[in-house]
Formats: sequence, structure tokens, C-alpha cells
Amino acid sequence: MLRLSINQIIEKINHQEPFFAVADDYSFTIKIEKYVHYVCGAIHNGHQFRKELWENCLHTEYERWFEEDPETLTMVQSHPIVISGNDSRFEYDLNRAPEAAIYEDAWGKQLWINPLSDAQKQFSLQKHANFYKVIHALITKIEEIHGKAIVYDMHSYNWKRWNRAVPTFNLGAGNLDMNKYGHFVETWRESLGEISLPHNIKTTALINDVFKGNGYFLKYITSNFKKTLVLATEVSKIYCNELEEIIFPEVVYAIEEALKVKLKQHAFSFIE
Repeated sequence: MLRLSINQIIEKINHQEPFFAVADDYSFTIKIEKYVHYVCGAIHNGHQFRKELWENCLHTEYERWFEEDPETLTMVQSHPIVISGNDSRFEYDLNRAPEAAIYEDAWGKQLWINPLSDAQKQFSLQKHANFYKVIHALITKIEEIHGKAIVYDMHSYNWKRWNRAVPTFNLGAGNLDMNKYGHFVETWRESLGEISLPHNIKTTALINDVFKGNGYFLKYITSNFKKTLVLATEVSKIYCNELEEIIFPEVVYAIEEALKVKLKQHAFSFIE
């Protein structure tokens, strides 16, 4: 793995070079083994939280972990193009627009003891901006090569906070052109619903049930690239004990192994 500046990463993308790198500020990683037509993103996978913010934060390390999407990178790590956030969404949220990316409060609780300074905010927002510079360069190059692209926007959610039955997988399609892409949304839902999980975990997959795909990652790509489909894919945290901060690696592994086949099959059905 290399450590590269944003300009170096973009230069490699523009020259269609395969590489595996971490941004030089350690805010995200990107792997491109081959310039295929599909991308896997795990933008909420990160847990890093820079030290100057620790004592000013009212949320505990566990409370931050609870709202992050641990192991979503692991689930898609085998695919040829993968980009993943390293920083916690509590520092800045890559799935929110820049003006809303830094929380004042989070899930009903004030986040900071004292308001962040403008310099602290700008430090975080620069990382947010850098990430989207790379995304823009990447999707531009893929559309240039293949004519279109598909992005699997992987997230997880806390199913135990719901007081009703919720799906194992949720697809957020509220901001998609369903006349154009409805078939691919439905076939992705069907494929996810067929995944077999350990311990007799029931697998269900629904569209717009718990989330409707309102994230900035999807909106940014969809508004800037008319030939790219983004599938906001949420897996419920059946792969961990979300109340005790315990990951179930056998369940994570089962999802990863299933996606090795199913995600690739779906991506190639899209290009064909």
C-alpha cells in the first residue's frame, strides 16, 4: 500500500494506473486493481477520531461506534475498486453535504462541550472535499472507459432501535430514476434476499423500508453523473451485538463470501 497525496491519487486515476493507497492525511483508502465499471464504497466504515477532539466530545467511544458502519469495508474488500472512509462520521460525515457534515448534535445528544473553532471545522471539511475530488475523478474515468458505471454504497444500521420487523438488507431508492434503473434495483434486492447466513439468521431484503437513499454520496454522484447508478445498500447489524460492541466474524465472512459472487454478477448484468 502506498501513501499518496490527493493530487497523486487523481493523477494515477487519470492515467488509469492500478494502485492501492491511503490518503496522506489517512482519511480514506482506495484500491483500484483494474478499471472495471463498478465501485464499492464503505464511507462510514471509519472509526478514527482525531485526538484534539477527544476531550471536547460528549459522546463516548462506544456511542460513536454504535452509529458507525463497522465491517462494511470487509464485506466488499475483495472487489477490484473499493474506497473506504477511515475517519469517524462524528468528525465529519461523508454522507452529508459540506454545510451539514460536521455535527452539532448527534442522535438527540449534544456532541461538543464547547463549539468547534473555525480552524477545527475547516481541517475536517478539507478532508471531506478531498474525498469528493477523488470520487469525481474516479467516476469520470470509469464513465469515460465504459460509458456508464454502478456504485455499491455499503452501509449498516442498528436494527434493535426499531420497534417493528425490519429487513436484513434495505435498498434506498428514493432519489433514483426508477423508470431507468428500477429493474436493477429490484434484481439487486432479489439477489440480497437469497443470501444464506449462519445461525438461521433470516434474510429479507426490501426497498425504501427503513432508509430511502437520501445520503450525499448517492446524491453527489447521481447529480454529477447521469450514466452512473448508485445503490445505497444497508445491512442491519445482525453481524454484531450492537449493544455490547462485539463483532460476529462468521456472519461478516458469510456476507463477504456471498457478495463476492452476487455483487459481481449484478454488476455485470448492469453493463450487459
